[in-house]
Amino acid sequence: LTQLRLAANHPKILDPNFEGQSGKHNILIDMVMEAISQNHKVLLFSQFVKQLSQFKRAFEKRNIPFAYIDGQTLSSQRENQVTGFQKDSEIKLFLISLKAGGAGLNLTAADYVFIADPWWNPATEQQAIARAHRIGQTHHVFSYKFISRNSVEEKILQLQERKSLLAKNFIT
Repeated sequence: LTQLRLAANHPKILDPNFEGQSGKHNILIDMVMEAISQNHKVLLFSQFVKQLSQFKRAFEKRNIPFAYIDGQTLSSQRENQVTGFQKDSEIKLFLISLKAGGAGLNLTAADYVFIADPWWNPATEQQAIARAHRIGQTHHVFSYKFISRNSVEEKILQLQERKSLLAKNFIT
């Protein structure tokens, strides 16, 4: 399943020799570029560090400054990345692994949240989106989840919907 999920993001993650394009990857890059060109700040979450590496290379190639954290980021570096994103007007993009960004971050400078790949548990995604919905947020926050059509990601969405319905019906 992990291999199928990676392929839905970008086949190059699985096969470094892959020469083709990924529509999902390209759309994400285009939407980030559009948002930051309009002076918005963007959180871009992915569960996969390999996917984040693809984005890092793409934005470095475009000379776009960004903040970055994943599970390997030291707490002192993590704090510097958050502070830079929050206060530096030149840093309009924050690349974050879903697990590393799921707790303890207040990122109220962001007004766009992009989820590059769905997570099995919808609450994990909601926690990531909530990083921008904090006390002190003065902007409307828009969140987008990117799903590859006819892929395992659609199955994950169906699972999320069933889990949400169960939670709604049984948790009061």
